[in-house]
Amino acid sequence: MDITALLRDFAFSQYESACYLALLNQHPANGSQISKLSGIARSRIYDVLRGLGKKGVVFEVDKGQYVPLPFTELKKRLRSQFESNLSILDEQLSQLAAETSTEYLLTLKGYAAVMNKARDIITTARRELYLRIFPGTWQQLSPALDQAMHRGVGVRFIAMGEVPRITDIQVVHPDADGLRERIGGESIDIIADKAEALVGVFETGAPDQSPIIWTRNRSFVTTNRDSLQHDFYHYFLHRTYEEKSALSDLEKKIYEFIKHDD
Repeated sequence: MDITALLRDFAFSQYESACYLALLNQHPANGSQISKLSGIARSRIYDVLRGLGKKGVVFEVDKGQYVPLPFTELKKRLRSQFESNLSILDEQLSQLAAETSTEYLLTLKGYAAVMNKARDIITTARRELYLRIFPGTWQQLSPALDQAMHRGVGVRFIAMGEVPRITDIQVVHPDADGLRERIGGESIDIIADKAEALVGVFETGAPDQSPIIWTRNRSFVTTNRDSLQHDFYHYFLHRTYEEKSALSDLEKKIYEFIKHDD
């Protein structure tokens, strides 16, 4: 990992980053030594040292001898500065966000990026999660789901294949393989707290190129939550009409729960 690039994220120039790292490695040191250690030309090194001195990151302890601010102190300073700036951003941008009610449908691409967003949604859920996911996706999200349920989040789960039972409100989709063939891949549907949705299809053979929608758009979220509720009814219809089977006591409880889960 390029440490100088990381320091540049905190308003250090490339030369300042190289100079500070060189001094951390060997100090006290004079300009000539720092020039050799950092690869910065001697004609530039003293300008760089003066700039770091103004920032309080490098100090001249004897004439021509320099030492760096200890990294532990720099870390405290950067963290404090970052948190202060983040607080200002939070206040200012929250005010801007309150001025509009428009919520966009944003497209995510890349399997890892979608999984990270899915974990984020599950981790921040407070009350309920509606899920319709295939076993491979469930394996990726299982730890986050366990933590959510431990926090008291209610999970309503349509498993697109055989997975362990993790909640009472759980059924297995009666035609997961057929659906995979019809839509050309494995769907992912996560609806959190009636407020946030992650919906799309990981196309067979191209999961990293598949567009997945994330949004807080109220109409989109409500419509997709209703879709998942109706897939529960699909399960009950399949059981009673196609299989000619009576619902178990647990299935009856799931039916009553979904029917009243507004």
